[in-house]
Amino acid sequence: MDLQGFLKALARRWLTVMVCLVLAVGAALAVTSMSTPEYEARAQLFVATRTSENTVDLHQGQTFSQARVHSYAQIVKTRQVVAPVVKQLRLRTTPEELASRIAAVVPPKTVLIDITVRDTSPRSAARIANAVAERFSSVVEQLETPKRPVSPTGSENGEGGEDAASVSPASPVSLGLTQEAVTPTSPASPRPLLNLAVGVVGGLLLAAGLVALRETLDTTFKTSEALGAFIALPSLGTIPYDKSAPSRPLVSADGHSKRAEAFRKLRTNLQFSQVDDPPRIIVVASSVPGEGKTNTAINLALSLAEAGVSTCLVDGDLRRPCVAPTFGLVQDAGLTTVLIGQARVEDVMQQVAGGLSVLASGAVPPNPAELLASARMGEVLHELADLYEVVIVDTAPLLPVADTMGLASLSQGALLVVRAAKTNRDQVRTATESLERVGVRVLGTVFSMAPLPKGGRCGRYGAYGQYGELPAPRTSATREEEAASAATPPTDGG
Repeated sequence: MDLQGFLKALARRWLTVMVCLVLAVGAALAVTSMSTPEYEARAQLFVATRTSENTVDLHQGQTFSQARVHSYAQIVKTRQVVAPVVKQLRLRTTPEELASRIAAVVPPKTVLIDITVRDTSPRSAARIANAVAERFSSVVEQLETPKRPVSPTGSENGEGGEDAASVSPASPVSLGLTQEAVTPTSPASPRPLLNLAVGVVGGLLLAAGLVALRETLDTTFKTSEALGAFIALPSLGTIPYDKSAPSRPLVSADGHSKRAEAFRKLRTNLQFSQVDDPPRIIVVASSVPGEGKTNTAINLALSLAEAGVSTCLVDGDLRRPCVAPTFGLVQDAGLTTVLIGQARVEDVMQQVAGGLSVLASGAVPPNPAELLASARMGEVLHELADLYEVVIVDTAPLLPVADTMGLASLSQGALLVVRAAKTNRDQVRTATESLERVGVRVLGTVFSMAPLPKGGRCGRYGAYGQYGELPAPRTSATREEEAASAATPPTDGG
């Protein structure tokens, strides 16, 4: 998945992104509110060597200090330093716990040591930092003070007593306080803005990970281009999603909607896709239920009849027939009535507005698969093909039942309906292979219930106003007609 596809996936799953952001920001705010404020005080020491004013000695002393200063920083947190501080300030803590709140840092290429202490009280942080700096200086100078040798006679310098007492060794290193710790005015932690930023970034990363995982596991098709890239079949049409389609399945009720225009494009693409050998008997199939198969068959047949093509719509779904209820026709007399010889085709054929002929399913039989694959079914289809230019057959889903396989083998072509964001790759592959296995020519795919582009609406096109042409001159209307027109909301298609 490229960057553009990933950004589209983020936009498509905006609810996941928002939930992750809210959770992460809420967690950051909760951590901030529950954290005890801690204050940070800093004292700074300068490490110097006791040398003469000779330039060479000064340079050697500087080199000595830089070589030693990192070792000194490791001493700050030792018990030798912190234990006396705990006792001196009468702190209610252990030396180990105090050491965990002390940090010593040596700035690069300097002989400075920054001692930082964190505490819940700003005044205590400053007091502890200054006490640690003072004690640390004493410990370092004590460690650097050379020990006098002890003679066999018991004197420290071997020369006898008075001169030894008058001359005592001195430490070559001295630590001076360059910056005394002051009481901090604001806590060092928690930091609300930083925590909020971390929460936002963490939420976005979590959302990106979840979206990437879902996109990897989701094998459904989001666009007709993705469907075309997966299967080597032409995409004959993309039908946009319309939430009002269940209550208004017929596009003839709103002939200027985008959904109606999509079926006209499907009709045109179907007519031009097989110019040399146009199919007369076309089955409309889908992999599983709920993909818009019946709706596609009905509206494709209506679009063909609207274009002046003599069309017959046959309800070949003998398990859950839906064509007759959609048009409000009689369902009990139809295809099964003809197949068992109780009526002729012309006796049970019904007409609907627009010049479309409909052959309902008839009574639901106990053996639909056998009836639809019978020789008599083939005779009925060829009889209809002699009477009409195009015969559209609505069928049962391919994968749950075997009804469509026998019926499709009697047709001259099949349309495979694929629902956006629902039909997965395995279902499309299995359905296509099943049709090809029985020798059916798959004419192409119909991508149904596709989401509209951002900002798109299923409203009317108007009198070609979107194409830059002027609408027809408006005739004068009475005030009553204008008021009625203003009160009538625009019709939405799908």
